[in-house]
This record gives sequence, C-alpha cells and structure tokens, in this order.
Amino acid sequence: MSAEPERPQVVSEPRRLLVVEDNETARHRLQELLQEDAKLVVDALDDGHQAIEALARANYSLVITDLRMPKLDGMELLREIQRRNLPVTVIVTTGQGSIDEAVQAMRLGAYDFLTKPIDVDHLRVVVARALRERALQDELNALREQLHTRFSFKNILSKNARMHAVFELINNISHTNTTVLIEGETGTGKEQVARAVHATSHHRAGPFVAVNCAALPEHLLESELFGHEKGAFTSAVGQRRGRFELAHGGAIFLDEVGDVPAPMQSKLLRVLQERAFERVGGTETIEVDVRVIAATNRSLLKLVKDGKFREDLYYRLNVVKIDLPPLRERQEDIPLLATHFTEKYARAGEAAKPIDPKAMEVLLSYSWPGNVRELENTIERACVTSREAAIKVENLPPEVVSPQQSKSSFQIDLNKPLTDHVRDAVAKIEKSYLRKALKKTRGHVGRCARLCGLSRRSVTSKIAEYGLDKAEFKEAP
Repeated sequence: MSAEPERPQVVSEPRRLLVVEDNETARHRLQELLQEDAKLVVDALDDGHQAIEALARANYSLVITDLRMPKLDGMELLREIQRRNLPVTVIVTTGQGSIDEAVQAMRLGAYDFLTKPIDVDHLRVVVARALRERALQDELNALREQLHTRFSFKNILSKNARMHAVFELINNISHTNTTVLIEGETGTGKEQVARAVHATSHHRAGPFVAVNCAALPEHLLESELFGHEKGAFTSAVGQRRGRFELAHGGAIFLDEVGDVPAPMQSKLLRVLQERAFERVGGTETIEVDVRVIAATNRSLLKLVKDGKFREDLYYRLNVVKIDLPPLRERQEDIPLLATHFTEKYARAGEAAKPIDPKAMEVLLSYSWPGNVRELENTIERACVTSREAAIKVENLPPEVVSPQQSKSSFQIDLNKPLTDHVRDAVAKIEKSYLRKALKKTRGHVGRCARLCGLSRRSVTSKIAEYGLDKAEFKEAP
C-alpha cells in the first residue's frame, strides 16, 4: 500500500513585532535577531511618534522600545499606549545607568526590561514568554466581546463542539413535549440545561418548577410532588398543591432523580404514563399538562442493572438523553467561563478585572472535579480578594494553585465492576493520547494515525467517539 500523500499544514498567521530604537546599528541588529523566527514579522522605527502612527495602522503583538530617544522617548510612548488603551505588550530596553527608569516604566505597564548590551538568549526567552501571554490576553479580550453572542445559548456559555451538539439537540426538540433526561457530573450545569430546554419549548410561557429529589425524605417527597389534602397526616392542617400541579402548562425539573426511593418510583412512573395523579389523602384525579425534565449525576442504566432503579421508569425518562461533558473535557471553555464570572462578580460600579495570564495558566492546568460550579466559586473568591488591577495567581485558592496528587490517578468505586474501571481508564488514556497526537500533527489524521500506530479508520473512529474537533488543533502551537 502506498504511503498517504502529505497534506499542506495550516500555518498560523505570523505575529507582528515593532522595534523602536534611535541607534541605527542597535535597531537593525535587534530586528535581524528577531526575524530569525519565521513566525514573526518585525518592523523597525527610530522615533516614538512614528511608532504611535504604526500602532494605529496595524495590529502589533509586541513593542520593544528604547527608553531614551529624541522627540518622543520610550516612557512617553508607553504612556501614550496606555492612554489609548492599545492591545499591545511593551518591553523596554535600557543602559545599565537607567535601571530606575526601567522600573518606573514597568510601573506604567511595561511587561519587562532588557539591559544593554542585550543578551540574545535572554531576549528570545522574554519575547517568547511575552508573546505567549499576549496571545492569551488577546483571546480573553476576544472572548469578552463574543461572550453573549457567538458562544451563548440561553444563558449557557460554551465553544466546545460537544456542548454545541447539545444546543442543537435542544433546538431540535423545542417543538415537542418530550421527556428529557440529563446526565452529568455534579456542577456541570444540569439545571441550566434544563432551563434552556424549557426556554426553547412552546411551554416557555408556563412555570419552571424545580425539585431536588435527593434533599427530601420519602414521606415528604410524595407530598412535595403531588400535594396533600387536609388531614392526610398529622401536620397536614390544610390542602396543599404539589409541584406537578404548580408546573401545569410548563415544566417540572426532577433533579437527582436517581435518588427517588423505590416506592415513589412506581408513583412517578404513573404520572409519566398518564400525566395524572391524586394528592396524598385525596381521591380526586388531577390531570396536568407538564413537560418532565429529569437529571442525575449517576448512570441510571447502571442503577437499573444494580436493581436500584425501575427499568420501566428508566425508559420513560430516557426518551431524549443529554450527556453533559465535565469541564476537564471542555478546556477551551475555561477562559470563556472565567471571563464571564469576572463580569458577574465585579464590584458594584467597577469594570470586570482581567485575569493575569499566569493565573489563567493555573486555571487551565487544574482538573476541576467540581466542574463549572467550582470554577464559578473560584472566580468569585478571586474577585473578592483581589486588590490589584488584575486577578493574580495569589487570588486563587491553594487547592487550585497546588492541587494534591492522589495516590491513585483513578477513583475506585467498589460498587462499579472492575471491567468498567478498566474501560474508563483505557478511554481516559486514549483520549489524552489522541489530543496530544492531534496537537503535534496539527489535526492531520494520517500523520496522527502513524504516530499512534493505528489505522486511519481507527483514529477517525476514536476522534468521533471522544468528541474531538480536528479544527481545534490545526493551528496549535
């Protein structure tokens, strides 16, 4: 079999740099050094006024400017960049005798300073770091602009392909009154999705009534769902309408439905089949027009196999199923959500604080066992504790900055068969390996297959199985 022909790689757009230096020899030398990187386009000017005009005409990622220049010097250039709020990172260069000026420049917003004569290796390290953080800051700025347009669906924010498939599914069932089952880990936003299902339906003008089935004991849960008549039990001093009755013409959200006790499961099954019930202690049959949306953080199918959940009830609930991915499997959403939460928890009368790139790197490297809810709590804490212009690493909780490594990389649940643990572990390793391989090969399936030692068909199948988006890796660094 002949080798698969190589396809041209997608090349990311070069980053633009501007060197501002009045010494011609130093200017050309710095420009030549930086242009050795093929990913950079480097312009050079000898005056701060020209630099301001260039920054107004084109988008630059980085400015490297001398501090002492005739006409408009580096300090004034920095002040003008700050005044105009230009999205560019500034590095200043200075002679040994003007370190105090360099420190002053950093107080004005300069990213770093380089002393002359410039150490080439140190220059490359500082520029690479500055460009990496600039790219992250540019992405955050873009996300802030797109927050409530491109990546928003009924108050749910995501740029993840699997979440967009969820949005499409919700739209597809908007004209029906179909029962919906939402499965996902704690904190993934199951109630938000349930509200989105209701908001897109033809019942959206009706009420949305939520019940946490795990929070109520059996004798209270029945009364809560179906209501009771006066005298039905000791504390029933009057008639009470239940949640199903209150949700008539709208939707009822049964959160943690997997925790409904067995005797209540049969009564819940009847409501799903007939949309009718009697209040506790009553004989009148009450009919309701209501959409049922259920959610669980456990596998209902597994509970059925374990004999803890009625199979017929499971099939009644599982008409349309929505699986929500955990936050660790939708990392591209972390900057988007974090930016949204900084706006949500900004102090009254103040603009939302940006997240320092180093702090964002910490957020991106954390596994988020508590998912979106944990991220929201983290950003709320950071907004409250931050006293600077931006949210820094020190404003994040210690468990996020330095998470303790568990002795085992997998949580062992003895209620789960060993074969299930092995399957989950293999899937986790396969997905992680594929992500790295796709990143290395820039989303090229053929090269990825050769790297993995698998056939192209196998890799394509696994990419679909794990919901990976090849386009996400085409411009990966």
